[in-house]
Amino acid sequence: MDLLLINPGGRNLIYQDLGVEMSAVEPPLWCRLIAGYVADRGYSVQILDSEAENLGTNSVVSVLATLKPRLVGIIAYGHHPSASTQQMAAAGPLSRAIKETIPEQLIIIAGGHVAALPERTMQEEAVDFGCNGEGPITIHQLLQALDAGSSADFSRVEGLVWREQGKIRQNPSSPLIKDLDSDLHGNVWHLLPMEKYRAHNWQCFGDLASRQPYAAIYTTLGCPYKCTFCCINAPFGTNRYRMRRPEKVVEEIDYLYHTYGVKTFKIIDEMFVLNDGHVDGICRRLAAKPYAHELNVWAYARVDTVKPDRLQMIREAGIRWLALGIESGSEHVRDGAEKSLDQQDIVDIVKAIRRAGINVIGNYIFGLPDDDRDTMQQTLDLAKTLNCEFANFYSAMAYPGSPLYRMAVQNGWELPEFWSGFSQHSYDCKPLPTERVSSAEVLRFRDNAFHEYFENPIYLQMVQEKFGDQTVRHIMEMTNRRLRRKLLEGPTHPPLARAAASM
Repeated sequence: MDLLLINPGGRNLIYQDLGVEMSAVEPPLWCRLIAGYVADRGYSVQILDSEAENLGTNSVVSVLATLKPRLVGIIAYGHHPSASTQQMAAAGPLSRAIKETIPEQLIIIAGGHVAALPERTMQEEAVDFGCNGEGPITIHQLLQALDAGSSADFSRVEGLVWREQGKIRQNPSSPLIKDLDSDLHGNVWHLLPMEKYRAHNWQCFGDLASRQPYAAIYTTLGCPYKCTFCCINAPFGTNRYRMRRPEKVVEEIDYLYHTYGVKTFKIIDEMFVLNDGHVDGICRRLAAKPYAHELNVWAYARVDTVKPDRLQMIREAGIRWLALGIESGSEHVRDGAEKSLDQQDIVDIVKAIRRAGINVIGNYIFGLPDDDRDTMQQTLDLAKTLNCEFANFYSAMAYPGSPLYRMAVQNGWELPEFWSGFSQHSYDCKPLPTERVSSAEVLRFRDNAFHEYFENPIYLQMVQEKFGDQTVRHIMEMTNRRLRRKLLEGPTHPPLARAAASM
């Protein structure tokens, strides 16, 4: 075999025991895209999704010893823009275990975190190569270089980070792939354990049994915006927004529906509801399918890109959930995050979405740079006023690749000690402090806000009326589980992953 791509997983480090039942298990997008790109060019490739297969490090190493691939690619992208760094909590120990057991095994690591910190990744991780861009071109050219054996010339591999005579070298990034449908189609679903994937619990409120089968697809890559807390553009550069052809997106959904019986989908795009022509092209084709009424799709949207007159069409296409980046209840704090939105606009758009029969997930962040206790309370108050069908509460993190990370390094702000500390749900989670509130205060506020929201009788009554008693019981079970936090308990446990805070 030429290439084995590994999704490193690590749900236990990232989600604690929430990863057992509550969290989604998604098909790894970039493993698919890289595999399809490489296979189209004549190389043999397999995918090992250790997250979906629930394989520990020793089991992964045993698989490697059997398959003996020429090259291993550890793909640490995660399932949303902020997830790449937390993937390093599993990717780092995995690469070290491989090298300890099979020292001759060549390893390349790719992902948003690696693209943001390429030299540091090479300094810290037990890998032979890194990738400072999105990955497919670099990995393909590396395989071509390896074809030359001992005379391999790594200096010509675009986007490669490598070592030469003990020094780290970084080649210029590869160009972005323009034809997504031809080159990044990712049509290698047969390489994945499709029966193992499941949707988030909230996506299937009212019918929790429909969490499987499940698939996550993409229709665009990149984002034209520059929110301070977001690291999505680290592998792509800024203003690199690319779209698939709508007919190809619908063909993929059609294939998954008929081949694997998938009706529950996630659209991975950071900003699905953005380009009118793109959204119209997909939704009108989907709405025309005889199974459109069976679909349960969710997608991300910005409040200021949602147009009320298009919502009915979106709902008819089977999109039942929109996740809105509301972020803060304080206009001043939103402006500081380069997300200038009027509060009444937020209220009006949420109402319009729900009138169209679409459920809303409100995404909120506590601890943005201008936050204090009062503005964090304003955010919680807004969340309770909107009373969305679900809410995600985050604490502000300076993710590598985001403007906030650069600010943190420049100002000497304290960052998590280990990469797992960048996960919102991990035991060692450590958000950024602000000038007015400490990391511990931000985290405590976030955790208490979660319980205050989901235990609110007004919220539970809405859920009961909309989704039924079973869903209410499920939410009560969810809130019975409190996350353990090292920051709030004091230092008692050994490190979970390699140190991340040395600058």
